Amino acid sequence: MKSFKLVTLIVLGAIGLKSQAQHAAAISLPLAGNAYSSLHQDSEKTLSSNGIVNWTNPKEYFTAYLRVSKPGVLVVSISDKPVIEGQSTLEFSINNQPKKVVFDEKKNFDGKIGEWIINDTGYVSITIKGISKSAGRFPSIKTLSISGTAAEAKMAYVQNNEGNFFHWGRRGPSVHLNYQQPENVNAEWYYNEVTVPKGQDILGSYFMACGFGEGYFGMQANSPTERHILFSVWSPFNTDDPKSIPVSHKIKMLKKGDGVHTGEFGNEGAGGQSYLNYMWKAGNTYKFLLHGVPGKDSLTTYTAYFFTPETDKWQLIASFTRPQTKTYLKRFHSFLENFSPVHGDLSRKVLFDNQWICDDKGTWTELKSARFTTDNTGAKSYRMDYQGGVDNGAFYLKNGGFFNDYTTAGKIFNRTSKGKKPEIDFSKLP
Repeated sequence: MKSFKLVTLIVLGAIGLKSQAQHAAAISLPLAGNAYSSLHQDSEKTLSSNGIVNWTNPKEYFTAYLRVSKPGVLVVSISDKPVIEGQSTLEFSINNQPKKVVFDEKKNFDGKIGEWIINDTGYVSITIKGISKSAGRFPSIKTLSISGTAAEAKMAYVQNNEGNFFHWGRRGPSVHLNYQQPENVNAEWYYNEVTVPKGQDILGSYFMACGFGEGYFGMQANSPTERHILFSVWSPFNTDDPKSIPVSHKIKMLKKGDGVHTGEFGNEGAGGQSYLNYMWKAGNTYKFLLHGVPGKDSLTTYTAYFFTPETDKWQLIASFTRPQTKTYLKRFHSFLENFSPVHGDLSRKVLFDNQWICDDKGTWTELKSARFTTDNTGAKSYRMDYQGGVDNGAFYLKNGGFFNDYTTAGKIFNRTSKGKKPEIDFSKLP
């Protein structure tokens, strides 16, 4: 009798669990903002604002991500009518548990994909592979419908394209370290050391070392054959279009180093920009030095220098003047961002160490505390794969790749004091 009751309870429990999964409110997961192609660089052909389109290559597959805060049953279906050519079979998989679904243009598709048990909180990846097709293309899919008991609590995903968040969401959250600085210091010099661990130099990454109130200075991984040391200064004229900046508000170049390209930039503010194409190496430590000093007629001059272990010397990147400005260096920070949406599913990490400032009297001060923050993508909980803190005595930042352990924004970290100021002869700088 007890055995019969136990079996009955198990069966009823399973029925109840399934019933809950079926009746939980569904959310729409737009693939345009939450999915990635296995081909990365070529994915602009197959991932658009309408989700997966023009999918012909059987070797290409897609992975969509969302973060759950409650274990349970996850039900995946398709509420939008997919565009189907001929007959094809797709495989949908979560936690290496595949479910094959047949699509036939001659038959009505009921939208059902499958159910999975999610045993823990955190990111869930949904992989979509093409198994077979009779026509030229696999089905085009705009959104996935997500429901079930695991979907009853708050989930992190890019909800819509308001504010162009399909772009920003797929880039992933930018993360920052805001160095805590002493008050009433006329900081002329700002020094930082940057190391990108081996394997973390992902394409599309900007490892920004010396951020200040009016610009930024760091290194980028632009392509397999190109890497930039980038130094930019914003114009005091508020615009995203450099062509609209009045002459009286334009950033002017005073000098630049050998091989350095200079020009203007836009889209995220506008101003003067310079970059050196230098193939920096993951695992090596590079030094960044910024000079900022107010001059006459409300002009401030900013000059950037870069030290490479390969050449064992400082080299000039560029020197700019900023009009309508009279200030020493301030608002010291570093950041890590991914500027390539197709690489937002890959994780990257950077170490920042031995930060110092030097005032107008030649006194050096070590910066040992930093406040961690994230951008609006993280603040809206569209993406929660962001981290910052201290690693082996150095500050670090990490983002992308849909890892689970995130750092609370606003937290202040303290690194170990090095106690040894940089040995730099300013008079010998180029």
